[in-house]
Amino acid sequence: MLTSNSFRTWIPGVAVVATLLISGCSINVKKNGDGEDKNVDIKTPLGEIHVDKHADARDTGLPVYPGARQSQESDDHDDKNANVNLSAFGYGLRVSAVEYESDDAPPKLIAYYRDQLKKYGNVLECHTSGHSNVSYSHHDSSKSKELTCEQDSGDNIELKVGDQENQHIVSIEPRGKGSKFALVHVLVRGKDTI
Repeated sequence: MLTSNSFRTWIPGVAVVATLLISGCSINVKKNGDGEDKNVDIKTPLGEIHVDKHADARDTGLPVYPGARQSQESDDHDDKNANVNLSAFGYGLRVSAVEYESDDAPPKLIAYYRDQLKKYGNVLECHTSGHSNVSYSHHDSSKSKELTCEQDSGDNIELKVGDQENQHIVSIEPRGKGSKFALVHVLVRGKDTI
């Protein structure tokens, strides 16, 4: 299933490498009331990384399915929500992801989100098995920006709309009689779109 894990797994590595390789950087970590990291800002002469662990559905441009509840942080403190912003050399990437659970079966969520996503364009339905990755690329007129299904078999459903530079995704995974789902918005900015 597409979750904030898809991008969260490589963000710490990018942050560490950027910090070690580039002098003149500043790191600002804001903590919540429990002393846990809430926001991390890293600024270097070459670019910036901003991670906010408290994303909500508004950041994705999609409503929360009625009666759904936000997924809880796991025992290993794996947050289920994040806004990540990367920028360097006139390019940027913003990924917002939130994860929820519902007692309703996937077909109800698929129907609801298919209708919600229509406002952004034609909805592509993909079938996956396991975790998939968000695809994105910077503007290249020689390549198609059209969204595609990376694989098309499995029990998980991904509803996608937009293109590789601005996409909204709803990933739905069966969980017993209910569902687990993630709302994701990916926005790529290039020199020509800033």
